Amino acid sequence: MVALVPGLWPGETAEIRITGKKGRAALGEVKELLEPSADRIQPECPHHGFATATAQSNAVPCGGCPWQFVRYDAQLAQKQKRVTEYFDRLGAADAVKPIQASPQIYGYRNRAQLKSDGRRLGFVAEGSRQLAPVDDCLILSDKNRQTLRSLRAQLPNPAWRPAKAQQWVKLDIDESVSADTLLAGQRPAFRQANNAINLRMQKWLAHKLQQYDAPRVLELFCGDGNFTGVINAAGAGLTLAVEGFAPALERLQSRALNGVDTLHANLFSEGVFERIYQQEKQFDVLVLDPPREGLKVYEGLVPRTKPFSAIYYISCDIATLVRDVARLQSDGYSVTEVQPLDQFPHTPHIECLVEMQLHKSRGKRHSAPGL
Repeated sequence: MVALVPGLWPGETAEIRITGKKGRAALGEVKELLEPSADRIQPECPHHGFATATAQSNAVPCGGCPWQFVRYDAQLAQKQKRVTEYFDRLGAADAVKPIQASPQIYGYRNRAQLKSDGRRLGFVAEGSRQLAPVDDCLILSDKNRQTLRSLRAQLPNPAWRPAKAQQWVKLDIDESVSADTLLAGQRPAFRQANNAINLRMQKWLAHKLQQYDAPRVLELFCGDGNFTGVINAAGAGLTLAVEGFAPALERLQSRALNGVDTLHANLFSEGVFERIYQQEKQFDVLVLDPPREGLKVYEGLVPRTKPFSAIYYISCDIATLVRDVARLQSDGYSVTEVQPLDQFPHTPHIECLVEMQLHKSRGKRHSAPGL
């Protein structure tokens, strides 16, 4: 049977110990690595590691960068292979572009969520509910690494003791806060975690939208406007930006972008799209950037009277992305481009930008050069 074993790489041979079961697969840990991959390297982070049957240390490995034991080019090759295989199931493997690497593989992360029980500070260990204390984190930006060190200097901290029903207190850090200004348990607005990759995503979307002549754009899951400003600058005739998290939408509203209307709506509620189209009847382009769950609600997304000419789907989860793209294909859309990006080096995570266009037979296309 298939065994899921962290800490192994394709092509390696190992003796493993079965520790449990997940669905039809076994769960295991490495007892002895027999034939290592040529792609295997020594991880730079001292907190990196996986449980082994012969482990002597009581230290809890972080597990936050599970691919750090492999060369970066090999990581990229595996991610490219995975995206191509997923879209091959949809008959769209030819649309997949080469993955864009992160300019930095360390020091790139502009935000992180730490956890503390008042005595320790760190991350939740992969595949467990244990707190893995960390002295440092190499993937954090310099500013965030300094914040982490300053927070550690405050231990023990009675203010970070969790309530009885909780295991720990959440400490969200980013480059806008310091150890002195951070508020424990306060949820910040979502932001893309890798500045360089986010800039590439914005440029990709801007380039796509510049093909259109003042399109009317519906933007779903707009957050505080990471892509709304791009849509606006690309010459959209009108943008309706929809978001369910009110504080984020308020920050977008404070920018007072001309030609941008906002709507607070739970995009996971039944009938939400019908309510949106009651406010604005027609749109030329759909832009959406959902969370990992993708489109929990799909019914009614594509208007029947005037379907979108093009859809730009920004995804952080390949499985839910492919599920939603298959639904859109059944509604008359074709995948014309898939651009993978490596937003999180040393992890299996893949960011994807997908362009879909309406079949000519399904509806009238929006006039645009090059389409």
